[in-house]
Amino acid sequence: MVDPVSNEERASFALKVKLAATALVAVSAGLIAVQAGATLPVLAGALAGGAVVGAALVWFVFPGDGGTSRESAKREGRFGR
Repeated sequence: MVDPVSNEERASFALKVKLAATALVAVSAGLIAVQAGATLPVLAGALAGGAVVGAALVWFVFPGDGGTSRESAKREGRFGR
């Protein structure tokens, strides 16, 4: 029998998904810079800028820690008073 997923496991997986999505956006920005023939400093700036934009995008799309308990829902404002 399989046990239910704990909130700690859910939060850990949510963090991994957020980091992977941020890295995907950053690498995408870097690849676009490479395609444009950017120099090394410009490529580094594109990667850094992509990481910032990716982090902001992930924060907007996936708010919270992925928990499903009432406490985490109240903390994130998803649950009525």
